[in-house]
Amino acid sequence: MTSNTEWLSVESLDLEGQGVAHNTEGKVVFIEGALPGEQVQVSVFRRKNNWEQASIVALRRESSQRVTPHCRYFGVCGGCKMQHFQVGAQLATKQRALEDGLWHLAKVKPEQVLRPIEGPSWGYRYRARLSVRYVAKKGKVLVGFHERKSSYVADMRSCEVLPSHLSALLTPLAELIGSLDRRERVPQIEVSVGDNTTALVLRHLEALTDSDLQRLRDFAALHQVQWWLQPQGPATVHSLDPSAPSLTYSLPEFGITMHFKPTDFTQVNHQINRVLVARAMRLLDPQPEERVIDWFCGLGNFTLPIATRAREVLGIEGSEPLVERSRENAAFNGLAAKTRFAASNLFEIDALALVGLGHADKWLIDPPREGAFALAKALADVAENPAVAPGYPLPKRIVYVSCNPATLARDAGVLVHQAGYTLSAAGAVNMFPHTAHVESLAVFDRQVSVQGHVA
Repeated sequence: MTSNTEWLSVESLDLEGQGVAHNTEGKVVFIEGALPGEQVQVSVFRRKNNWEQASIVALRRESSQRVTPHCRYFGVCGGCKMQHFQVGAQLATKQRALEDGLWHLAKVKPEQVLRPIEGPSWGYRYRARLSVRYVAKKGKVLVGFHERKSSYVADMRSCEVLPSHLSALLTPLAELIGSLDRRERVPQIEVSVGDNTTALVLRHLEALTDSDLQRLRDFAALHQVQWWLQPQGPATVHSLDPSAPSLTYSLPEFGITMHFKPTDFTQVNHQINRVLVARAMRLLDPQPEERVIDWFCGLGNFTLPIATRAREVLGIEGSEPLVERSRENAAFNGLAAKTRFAASNLFEIDALALVGLGHADKWLIDPPREGAFALAKALADVAENPAVAPGYPLPKRIVYVSCNPATLARDAGVLVHQAGYTLSAAGAVNMFPHTAHVESLAVFDRQVSVQGHVA
């Protein structure tokens, strides 16, 4: 048991941004707010057989990479847990977490460590889900993120990671919701910023009155935003003004404009996304004669750039409505003839279904946090059992875009140890500065001899 007089030496950071130390008994202690190299005394608030969780009560040796948090709500708001850590050091820690995960979980090391992708540290978050709470005792509405380790909504007037115009809307939004007849039945506002417009999705648990709807229209006109309403599940989302312009984001390097709805998945950091797509394209290097499959294609974020270079791209996603929007984006950008899209449950795909989609020279995989285990396993089954698909050529290169280093490591183990690939390169992507969230890129290659056997 860690005493409050014991000085602990912080060795590293975990994937939650907590300092990691060991007490005199050898037990692991996770310390909120502690940085590598620091010596701290702590107060333990959670104990388990093999570990403890604690907060700092005294700091004897401070890290040279500790900085003053930029946001006035740091420590109260539950977001941005790493603001006290110099941003370059944050990125180095994420790169180390990626490499450590690949080695410890999969016994795989990249032949090349890619230069990390980084961008703006503030004002980058173009998507967010704001909690809303009417507090009767205070007679006011709170709009923001949850307090740290709490279901309460932080009383905040600004947010440094939101674009400045969106940060400035927090107080006007709270005042607007407070004026609604249904103010107690509004639990959240989802925000989505496009190239030229900002959409606000109002979740309401009861039908809004005519007066409420007019207040929303007046707010939209004053602040140059558009309102979408969500009375129930995601399928019920609809625009308050059907004539409002659609949301778009652009990929200028490829001359592509993507249309999306405010509840569609898009990357929160548009600047980083542009760099990520360009880097992934350079790594994939699609050629005019090649066919490529884009797994978990979403709206076509990677599919359409690939289509500007490859002979054909097949984009596969789990939702038919999302697939239809991908087709619409392909048509809008003049790429319908070079793209095909299909809906399929990629968490249940097997070797036969994989082979049925036809050969592809290269793959791009961009799964959610759950990863792409079924897909990697199906590929490994084909590689290990040629009788499943005699003569079926496996893709010679796979570019894997990951938002979870643990599932990337798991899938990398299958691709390398079972499917016969080499992890040629991997690197971190700082999509979410000041958080412990790790995004990454990995490249897998399969060397094939003239006879068609693995070299």
